Amino acid sequence: MVPKRESVAVALTAVVGVLSVVTGVLSLSYQPYVTPLAEYIPGAIRATVSLTGAFTGFAMLLSAWGLKRRLRLAWYSSLALLPLTAFQGLAQSNVVSVPLIVLSLLAMPNVFANRSRFSRPLTLNQGQWAATGALGSALLYGTVGSYALRDGYENIQTPLDAMYYTVITVSTVGYGDAVPTTQLARVFAISFIVVGTASFAFALGTLVTPALEARMSKALGRMTTLQLEALQDHIIVLGWSEDTNPILEEFKDRTEFVILTPDAATASKLRDRNMMVINAEPSDEKALEKARISEALAVVAATNEDARDAFGVLTARQMNPDVRIVVSAAEEENVERLRRAGADTVISPASIVGDLLVESAVTGEDAGKVADELIDEKIDGEEAED
Repeated sequence: MVPKRESVAVALTAVVGVLSVVTGVLSLSYQPYVTPLAEYIPGAIRATVSLTGAFTGFAMLLSAWGLKRRLRLAWYSSLALLPLTAFQGLAQSNVVSVPLIVLSLLAMPNVFANRSRFSRPLTLNQGQWAATGALGSALLYGTVGSYALRDGYENIQTPLDAMYYTVITVSTVGYGDAVPTTQLARVFAISFIVVGTASFAFALGTLVTPALEARMSKALGRMTTLQLEALQDHIIVLGWSEDTNPILEEFKDRTEFVILTPDAATASKLRDRNMMVINAEPSDEKALEKARISEALAVVAATNEDARDAFGVLTARQMNPDVRIVVSAAEEENVERLRRAGADTVISPASIVGDLLVESAVTGEDAGKVADELIDEKIDGEEAED
């Protein structure tokens, strides 16, 4: 769930992306230009800007996706692309591009003002970095090499022609309009086909397949480690006990969560209930890193073992100083100790139950029912706001 202060920036960026795609396509065929710049901009430039506007729109949608996950890289890309979409709309000089210009200008200060909300780094594992590097290197090799050997090719005269040849080769489309005509060019083409297609297949398998498999696993009701890599704004539950069960049931329909428990039998039972579980100590740094503590929305501990909860809370706080940590204290005297360990909120069920019992006994009112109604009203209010 994206906080309100940044949701407007995310929404505006996404709308600008959609408008950029739509206006780019429409401007290629819809001719009644209305802005004063129309007579000064050649038709070829307007057509080129319209075409590139569609590509910019797709890039804006990708930036909006990154902003939703509060990525700093997406913040930078959005600030770079928004002036470009405004300029493209202006250069199109078309009545349909006016909303694009206006919304781009409105989105810029909104995104800039929320800089602090988009602070997460883009995290890729070693395989993903390797795949990205391999694909980028292959594209560079194909473009530079084919342009350098352009005299040995048919229909390669400019760097854009070389890039076109590179993309259709790597993607295995191969239209056949850029063909090597000399022996040296054919040797280069053979080497590039091997390098380019292998890099493309490697990148596709490393970057795309895990996300697809995670989605399919979730749709089939099975939790896999692939889903851990895709977790964002989730809850980490430190440990498990019978008292944790009601918490997990509440989480099930409201948010994604992952449980850390050292007991293998418990972990197996929870997996059978289609819950994501890591079989490790809640205070294990590697386990918390695997649970993506850096991307977590909150950490919850309610095992009835205050000492173990304290160790987990202390480790979680050290690994992510900004994450919200909520703990249930088994003993009231441990409330302050858990706060000192790093918990933001410490709830003592025994104290709350005692207060409700006393209130019901003294006033004759059903204090438990009143508390439930207040909680339900709070939840309904939050859902209505969202």
